[in-house]
Amino acid sequence: MKRCPALLDLSREHHGALSLAVRLRRAAESGDEAAIEAACLRAQQVFLQELLPHFKEEEQCLLPLLEAVGANAVVARTLIEHRAMQRLIRELDLPDAEVLLRFADLLTAHVRFEERELFERAEALVGEEKLATALQRVAAE
Repeated sequence: MKRCPALLDLSREHHGALSLAVRLRRAAESGDEAAIEAACLRAQQVFLQELLPHFKEEEQCLLPLLEAVGANAVVARTLIEHRAMQRLIRELDLPDAEVLLRFADLLTAHVRFEERELFERAEALVGEEKLATALQRVAAE
């Protein structure tokens, strides 16, 4: 799917998130306690280093623009899912295959939602120029 240039970096980050989710799911389903523990730690590290900054950019840039044009349902779902992933990551302080699997499944569903709905709405309702301006401003901060 063709993505407007302003959203390309966020979209590329989604690829990494999907790859992570696959690895986490494999570890969770393996039954190997050491693999599960390592995967939980990896999930927490990637969450702090990559996913939280990604969420911040979306929440500071995309979501206010979408809210301004009345796309409240996609804004609400995005925020709900971001917070749900934060809660699951905290639960992984105690390695747990079930929680790890729930996190991987939510991450996968969330990325697909953003690519298929959130970004599509942003491009259609906000437009490339406003998206580019807002993303440049957030990147400069």
